[in-house]
Amino acid sequence: MFGPLNLKLRYLKCVGTMNNIYTVTLNPAVDRELTVPSIEFDRVLRATNWQVDYGGKGFNVSRMLKSLGTASTALGFAGGKSGEILKDGLESLGINTDFVWVKGDTRTNVSIVTEKHDHHIKVNEPGPTISLSEQQALVAKIRSLSEPGDWWVLAGSLPPGIPASFYHDLIQIIQKAQAQVILDTSGEALTQGTKAGPYLIKPNEIELQQLTSLPISNNEQLLHAAHFVQSLGVTNLLISMGKKGAILVNDINAYFIASPSIQERNPIGAGDSMVGGLVWGMSQNLDIVESSRWGVACGSAAASLSGTAVGSMDLVQQFFSQTSVKRVKND
Repeated sequence: MFGPLNLKLRYLKCVGTMNNIYTVTLNPAVDRELTVPSIEFDRVLRATNWQVDYGGKGFNVSRMLKSLGTASTALGFAGGKSGEILKDGLESLGINTDFVWVKGDTRTNVSIVTEKHDHHIKVNEPGPTISLSEQQALVAKIRSLSEPGDWWVLAGSLPPGIPASFYHDLIQIIQKAQAQVILDTSGEALTQGTKAGPYLIKPNEIELQQLTSLPISNNEQLLHAAHFVQSLGVTNLLISMGKKGAILVNDINAYFIASPSIQERNPIGAGDSMVGGLVWGMSQNLDIVESSRWGVACGSAAASLSGTAVGSMDLVQQFFSQTSVKRVKND
């Protein structure tokens, strides 16, 4: 069924990833999901199922990469028993970790989803406060690891104690070493990080609107906002649009990448899987459009699964064959 695609994948696996991939998660979490018949307030709810995942946006990217057969090293801050759960859990999946250990406990996030997967509630803890010495330890680690041609994914929120300019500073360090950075964050961290000119940012429509303070109610306005960001020094944007797919804007064209039709179970983490598919494709020397198709396929696969699980290569292949690319007007 997927003959030509399988041949291509076998070739890519033989060639292998030429450069290292690193993911940085500053505010990771142990993600606990509880399934209930329905969500009701002011009542005791009885869970019919539960699962624990090793969460944090960068960790989700590393898990997606592992599922695609590509190694990465997960960096970030970790602390306490929850941090040990993350380390042991990621390494049990075959993901290399290189954490800076902090005094506080890594946070625990809780999701409550209905059995029909039509409603969910997610509550995130703020995370431990990171001291200046702990911040400096991570900066030194990243500086020592950065080498030409490597790919870095900086993803997620900032924990207490971290300045909004932290991603900006990391991007400058990494790109000075001639490595490439993909930034996936929001708020002031995205605003400051964008000023450092990363290779690509992956906002959703709301985050793009907040970044630019421009109205976004149609594709024309979305592209106008994307061009504004490009004027700040970011060449590539992959704008995630949920069930619809994504719009890729680069220095040449803009492309709408339609996602396959799926039965959505839990969309949480789908954007992280999208980034995983994107960086996987780029690390395999695919062009940015093809890499973005893989990203959309990976995001769709994740959204079709319970918890913050990631799709298998077989499932991603299936969804990849159902994606489509169309150039959109890019004045």
